[in-house]
Amino acid sequence: MRNLARVVVSVVLACGLAGCIGPPIELTAQTEQRLRTQPPIRFLLTFDDGPSASSFWNPSLSVLDALADNPVQPGIKAVFFVQTRAPRAGGSEIGRSVMQREQREGHVLGFHTATGWHTNHRSLGPDELEQSLVNGAADIAAITGVAPTLVRPPFWSYDRRTFAAYQRQGMHVLLTDLSANDGKVWGITASPRRRINLIRQLSEVRERIAAGELAAVEGVIPVVVTFHDLNRYTARHAREYLQILLDAARATGVKTDAKPFYDDRQALERAAMARTVKESGQPVRLPGLWDRIWDSDAR
Repeated sequence: MRNLARVVVSVVLACGLAGCIGPPIELTAQTEQRLRTQPPIRFLLTFDDGPSASSFWNPSLSVLDALADNPVQPGIKAVFFVQTRAPRAGGSEIGRSVMQREQREGHVLGFHTATGWHTNHRSLGPDELEQSLVNGAADIAAITGVAPTLVRPPFWSYDRRTFAAYQRQGMHVLLTDLSANDGKVWGITASPRRRINLIRQLSEVRERIAAGELAAVEGVIPVVVTFHDLNRYTARHAREYLQILLDAARATGVKTDAKPFYDDRQALERAAMARTVKESGQPVRLPGLWDRIWDSDAR
């Protein structure tokens, strides 16, 4: 499975270097008309792979600073899908202190891994998977007081077996609508085409919104966005990313709510739960190449 992961990141990297991000889907008069009948969107921010265990310019802490204090909407809340036992993440004293700050500041902690590495859950045996879920839930509950209800499988990869294991632990799979494509690839963390990438992806989501495929939650349509808080490039540009998302909405003709981001933990949790995958065989859409990488028949 480790070799598969290397193949995956190689393909993504090659695609990015080749500049294969397509242009935005054209906004037609019909789509524009249909959008008028739909509620505004609100971006639901999520961060994977953290918390950082770095004692030098910790990127997770920088992300938290940017969410709390920025010119777009101060006090933004996000879902952090954490690696609770990875030595360079939540398995460290620094990492645990970052998760404690995330809890104090009103963010949501979701489960990502409880192994020593960023391990694909499908590569774990039944007992290993069950134990990792139990461990991760206990690690998060020790900080938040409650077991996590949200899980994001590493590499977005799950099947019927792992999905059933999540359900037994009361965890629900949250995927994404937009991906910043900012995952660390062998030391390469920059994202020079971050703006056109998000505009292209949001134009695809816009078509789904116009078709009525994304339901509103409390008067707004949650649009899930994924970043990686271990990425120092992402951390340095976190405030810029917030503005890029608003610019992408304007560029694609998508109306945002007066509050374009979530700033309340309970509302954030309700919106995230509404966007979770309900059944293992449910058709899902992932941005970029991920739909092609994971065979939906395996689910």
